[in-house]
Amino acid sequence: MATSKDERSHQGQNGVIFVSAPGKVILHGEHAVVYGKTALATSLNLRTFLRLKPTADGKVTLRLPDIDLNQTWELNSLQETFSDLLGKDVKDCNPPTKEQIEKLKTVDGYHEEDGTKGMALIAFVYLYLSITGSKKLEGCNALVVSQLPTGAGLGSSAAFSVCLAASLLRKVGAISVCGDSGLTTSDLELINKWAFEGERLIHGNPSGIDNSVSVFGGALRFKNKPQVSITPLDKMPQLRILLINTKVPRSTKELVAGVREKLDRYPSIINPVLEAVDNLAITCELVLKEMASAQTGDQMTLMMQLEELVDMNQHFLSILGVSHPSLQQICLTTSQYGLHSKLTGAGGGGCAFTLIRPDTIIKTIDAIDAKMRKCGYEAWETCLGGVGVVCHRSREDLEKFEAPADIYSDSDSDSD
Repeated sequence: MATSKDERSHQGQNGVIFVSAPGKVILHGEHAVVYGKTALATSLNLRTFLRLKPTADGKVTLRLPDIDLNQTWELNSLQETFSDLLGKDVKDCNPPTKEQIEKLKTVDGYHEEDGTKGMALIAFVYLYLSITGSKKLEGCNALVVSQLPTGAGLGSSAAFSVCLAASLLRKVGAISVCGDSGLTTSDLELINKWAFEGERLIHGNPSGIDNSVSVFGGALRFKNKPQVSITPLDKMPQLRILLINTKVPRSTKELVAGVREKLDRYPSIINPVLEAVDNLAITCELVLKEMASAQTGDQMTLMMQLEELVDMNQHFLSILGVSHPSLQQICLTTSQYGLHSKLTGAGGGGCAFTLIRPDTIIKTIDAIDAKMRKCGYEAWETCLGGVGVVCHRSREDLEKFEAPADIYSDSDSDSD
């Protein structure tokens, strides 16, 4: 079925759609958030990019070369097998039933032993059918490439879900054309709802903070008790960081359980630590707001406050038992250059970030980077507090976001 002129107005030339969405870091509140305390999360200037290209061969293809996923389905087969997912109002965003999830697991290419990779495949199929099935299914080729490492606690799966939701909603004309003003609030909310369903399929019971940061960008305050509350910060300064991936594997489930055991064993000690982390996150939010509007002369004083908060939180996380020798090594190494670091995410390995002062010279960053790589770690200099999901209008726009060349190298369109 040919795409109508009205629908094409929501897409690029020849119907090709390009979108991107950022990863995230937790500034403060890891683990304490489980107990109803405040967490602050911010977008990361490392992004996932998706190109959605229509095809006329009656096939649907998903390619994620970063995780070695390349799967093609026959459109007619999907339509027959999952007819119960089709024909719904795209704004009526509901999770799949248990029966539908079990049926999705029979789709070609899914293998339970693939873990998150397999669930990403299922999330694609579900969102593709549920969103585009609100019109009429068409063949397509979805290519996803990312600047984000997978499995490092940086929100790579959320960025994937956000890109997928945004591209499919744009394909069916459910979100507005991206002009200079960008997406509307209602557009972003709709993208976020569908992206959360993708995250639920991939992770089971996510908090919603990862996809929310990826959609809206900037920084968010998050609490899950007495009810889930996600509040964007009005102002967020762009902060330079060195992001360091130890590549040390860890189990989030085991780390969370370890904190619970400590709390049960030493409630009079651990409860005050959790309360202190809550106050620390609240204080950081106030400093960030002040920093976003402060005069240049006040920036260094506020940066020093952020550094103190980073140091305190790292110590609190060590008390909770979720640090790791690799993370302590990062903190020690960067402190030798006058910089301050903490783990981000579950801990036990994974990633840490280092705040970079405005007056830090390139030679210092290069020296730290070299030491990190000697340890077998990966390091990137990037920024916090960047924009959320973007529907790109041109190749120049993609290049501005430093998109990998693969995302447009074999496309038949570069611009709207």
